[in-house]
Amino acid sequence: MYLYSLTLQQATGIVCAINGNFVGGKAQEIVVARGKSLDLLRPDEAGKIQTLHSVEVFGAIRCLAHFRLTGSQRLRRRRLGPGRIVIMEYHKEKNCFHKLYQETFGKSGCRRIVPGQYLAVDPKGRAVMIAACEKQKLVYVLNRDTAARLTISSPLEAHKSHTITYSITGVDCGFDNPIFAAIELDYSEADQDSTGQAASEAQKHLTFYELDLGLNHVSRKWTEPIDNGANLLVTVPGGDDGPSGVLVCAENFVIYKNQGHPDVRAVIPRRADLPAERGVLIVSSATHRQKSMFFFLLQTEYGDIFKVTLEHKRDEQDRVHVTELKIKYFDTIPVTSAMCVLKTGFLFAASEFGNHALYQFQAIGDGDDVEASSATLMETEEGFQPVFFQPRGLKNLVRIDQVASLMPIMDMKVMNLFEEETPQIFTLCGRGPRSSLRILRPGLAISEMAVSQLPGVPNAVWTVKKNVNDEFDAYIVVSFPSGTLVLSIGETVEEVSDSGFLDTTPSLAVSLLGDDSLMQVHPNGIRHIREDGRINEWKTPGKKTIVKVGSNRLQVVIALSGGELIYFEMDMTGQLMEVEKHEMPGDVACLDIAPVPEGKQRSRFLAVGSYDNTIRILSLDPDDCMQVLSVQSVSSPPESLLLLEVQASTGGEDGADHPASVFLNAGLQNGVLFRTVVDMVTGQLSDTRSRFLGLRAPKLFKAIVRGRQAMLCLSSRPWLGYIHQGHFLLTPLSYETLEFAASFSSDQCAEGVVAVAGDALRIFTIERLGETFNETIIPLRYTPRKFVLQTRKKFLVIIESDQGAFTAEERESARKECLEADGVGENGDANNVERMENGVGEDEEKEDPLSDEQYGYPKAESDKWVSCIRILDPKSGNTTCLLELQDNEAAFSICTVNFHDKEYGTLLAVGTAKGLQFLPKRSLVSGYIHIYRFIEEGKSLELLHKTQVEGVPLALCQFQGRLLAGIGAVLRLYDVGKRRLLRKCENKLFPNTINSIHTYRDRIYVGDIQESFHYCKYRRDENQLYIFADDSVPRWLTASHHVDFDTMAGSDKFGNVYFVRLPQDVSDEIEEDPTGGKIKWEQGKLNGAPNKVEEIVQFHVGDVVTCLQKASLIPGGGECIIYGTVMGSLGALLAFTSREDVDFFSHLEMHMRQEHPPLCGRDHMAYRSAYFPVKDVIDGDLCEQFPTLPPDLQRKIADELDRTPGEILKKLEDIRNKII
Repeated sequence: MYLYSLTLQQATGIVCAINGNFVGGKAQEIVVARGKSLDLLRPDEAGKIQTLHSVEVFGAIRCLAHFRLTGSQRLRRRRLGPGRIVIMEYHKEKNCFHKLYQETFGKSGCRRIVPGQYLAVDPKGRAVMIAACEKQKLVYVLNRDTAARLTISSPLEAHKSHTITYSITGVDCGFDNPIFAAIELDYSEADQDSTGQAASEAQKHLTFYELDLGLNHVSRKWTEPIDNGANLLVTVPGGDDGPSGVLVCAENFVIYKNQGHPDVRAVIPRRADLPAERGVLIVSSATHRQKSMFFFLLQTEYGDIFKVTLEHKRDEQDRVHVTELKIKYFDTIPVTSAMCVLKTGFLFAASEFGNHALYQFQAIGDGDDVEASSATLMETEEGFQPVFFQPRGLKNLVRIDQVASLMPIMDMKVMNLFEEETPQIFTLCGRGPRSSLRILRPGLAISEMAVSQLPGVPNAVWTVKKNVNDEFDAYIVVSFPSGTLVLSIGETVEEVSDSGFLDTTPSLAVSLLGDDSLMQVHPNGIRHIREDGRINEWKTPGKKTIVKVGSNRLQVVIALSGGELIYFEMDMTGQLMEVEKHEMPGDVACLDIAPVPEGKQRSRFLAVGSYDNTIRILSLDPDDCMQVLSVQSVSSPPESLLLLEVQASTGGEDGADHPASVFLNAGLQNGVLFRTVVDMVTGQLSDTRSRFLGLRAPKLFKAIVRGRQAMLCLSSRPWLGYIHQGHFLLTPLSYETLEFAASFSSDQCAEGVVAVAGDALRIFTIERLGETFNETIIPLRYTPRKFVLQTRKKFLVIIESDQGAFTAEERESARKECLEADGVGENGDANNVERMENGVGEDEEKEDPLSDEQYGYPKAESDKWVSCIRILDPKSGNTTCLLELQDNEAAFSICTVNFHDKEYGTLLAVGTAKGLQFLPKRSLVSGYIHIYRFIEEGKSLELLHKTQVEGVPLALCQFQGRLLAGIGAVLRLYDVGKRRLLRKCENKLFPNTINSIHTYRDRIYVGDIQESFHYCKYRRDENQLYIFADDSVPRWLTASHHVDFDTMAGSDKFGNVYFVRLPQDVSDEIEEDPTGGKIKWEQGKLNGAPNKVEEIVQFHVGDVVTCLQKASLIPGGGECIIYGTVMGSLGALLAFTSREDVDFFSHLEMHMRQEHPPLCGRDHMAYRSAYFPVKDVIDGDLCEQFPTLPPDLQRKIADELDRTPGEILKKLEDIRNKII
């Protein structure tokens, strides 16, 4: 079995983010690392975040930093696992990252003594330090050679054995020798002391390392003990801008430290409702500096942002002294993994979980808020006196945009619950109050601007400008079977009657002719409306009527009934002149004229589709007017034609390496879109591609997207064909079926689409381009764990649980007290919980001042659990039943089960644990299996009984009318009784903990948390469970899926996906064993099972896979394995059906590895084999980088494969279309 791996949705979580001026000009950009890909983002004028460039690096990005060599543009450096440092800059012209330098310093992976966990750059860009978690630190000196190219020295060592490093940063000391600061802990004594005394007394130190540029040597300059809660260092501006030194962020404190300067300490304000045992830690920071001032924004682990300022003054010796450190409450936003303050007044917050956001500064925190200062620090017997504050709504920031993030995907199912053309992907995402159920549909999101009812059912719509230079459209023209309606676009859209259009007849086409005149084609003639109001009419000869029309700004071709074509051209005076007639062999089905090329008088090509299943290209040149240049036969009569010009672009940005070119697109009656290239000189057709779009014949229309020509295809659902980052993409729009469309531009909506469907006129815009899925979000209460489908009513049953939080009732009563204390009174928002649960928040204005989504839940003691079971109707998004579990129980597993005893019908089994603790070691009071009955047609639950068990039931599954439960290391079979579940049989021979169970016929496939899969068989006559096969490789299972009778797919916590299969002969032997004696008496080796499964597929995804499912994402497509990951990405593994395809793609992958090595310098093969050698999987993400290569490299690879670049692109497009 060979598989093709393709990422469908890039990772949406962000590991680290930096901001800087990478492109040049005034604007600032943000570079974000999403695990194994690197994105360059920029907020546009409207404050929406746009992706300028995104690249897959095939390596693990661990940290990013930017620096500027003195007097040069901003570069970026980043550290990639395992053991490489890469310096790169962004090429604006080529729109790509360019690697300047790469240095390898570790070859054994991300281990604790291999540097790279921390990265710090000297603020003047002269040196960089990389540190490991333990022992090793390396310093590189950055310089220039005579040609002003960047050079980098060999590494200087600053190692110290038996030390753990917590954070490092570069100290801003102007142009003195570079200094780096580190928080370190020496554990050498703790290692020797077996009593544990030394370990409890171990002390953290702040150490300054100095790089002597003259001697090229690093020395430890200064060290002193600091708080043991210290976890983060922040550089303080130095030189002429500030006092230099560092801020040490410790538990509950921020301390300013510098060599030869007394400590300045202030306490971090804490929330009034925080339990006393919990400290406050800073998790992310951002610095803003201007000419005259600087401040820091520090965010705590609860999401509160504090503004930190330093009061400093110079003494007689010109030394700067810090006199006061102030910490002031600024605002509260969800917890971030990185914050970036942009010079343009934006704050980019890369959230830890849930959507990322872009905020705009309304103020910089000069109002009166709770403030802690070093001057007012009070010391008491218990320690320093805390300062309390109450979170409030946003005051200094306002959110203007957000970027969707699925991180982490906890569970996923692909189902078609809405009876749409393609299935939907239901994912459980997020954590705590920011968790949600997201329904993903393949396609682009639409935002609807307006919908208005029309006086009848229209059959077409157009928009026209009055002058070619106008920015916005002037009229919307709607054609009905009996007349035409003209709407004028201004402040509002209203009907007009003085436009010159004939309104008593249906229209066939309306467009702008020349520079400033309008044309209306109706069945009986052409109406030419001049700018001064004069109207010229051309009538059809005899009884004939016009059936089809094609036009551009200077040429018009009409087709009369019977198949006669008449060609008109605009002359110098602006008159429409008849040039040529031509008889076609039969009626014309459709026609189109290519747009007029820049600087030309006319376009050369006319495309005509006939009912005899052909498309002809005719010439419009005066020399060979109406001569047939080429003929293309198609599989079904064409319904609609569109000649689309693709502009010339550098580096083959339109996905192939030709200059400007014309594509002929045809929508055929069998629902297929046919696409081919028209040769600009000869008119010959080549490189044809086709794709099935839907059950109706696609109608094709031009649209403008981001200032470029794009194509709308309206089939049984709308599609958009456009160019994004060098690739031609054809993506469905998540919208209802449309009949006719035209592009629309007004001052409220610069790039929109106006369309008709039924008796309504709709105006909409297309949201973020380049996205594969758009999502519907339903908020949840706690972190979701798993969900199942209740099959009869198509409801979802979700279990959610959180540690260290309060139940909804406790939160509500605390909130009431708090609001009463603040004097808001009862009418504050008591019914808020219900409203949030149903996902029907009221208007933005009336929003609850302290929404949980924004502020997180109040924290409880860590041994307290909250959990609930929810029944959700996915069609309406309403929760029909929400059961909170009582007395510290938390739900971990769920399944629906039909017992032999039919009296109850389908029941719901939920496995819970009471009082579960993970530290100091895992313990629990007891486990339970609850059995619920569905009542009120499945809308609600009723508890039948609960059965106590001795461990946590992490896996439940129905099996032959009974319930299988994995409780710790025991696999047990239960039947239902009146008061509790009844044990029927069990097997205790599993190594660790069972975390997944799948069944098929009489086989049971058990996943162990640490030891991969075990294949079991249940013998009913003996009532025994036997393990007959297991895996020889220890795997830490995170997800599993049953593929077929002998095959299982699984993923482990190191980011690998693998398939195991039972050898065919072993499988047959076990099935053909009538007495069962063979399984029973066979002895395994070393406590293992007698047979071993074989690994048939192995692939390193580079991200922990949390769920796997076999599904098909397109109607009629092949089944593939879909996976979701912790970082919020979705991918697919498609099985190849022909040996020829396997050969082609494996050779393409081989050439891509050689000719286009990954940006980060990691060997692609080594990356995909990070833990186990890659086996029988071809990396589609690497193959799909083929269109981004330079044209000559594309040709070189294509020649090696005996193909043309066009054929390779077609192959890539075809295989992608098989998946999505």
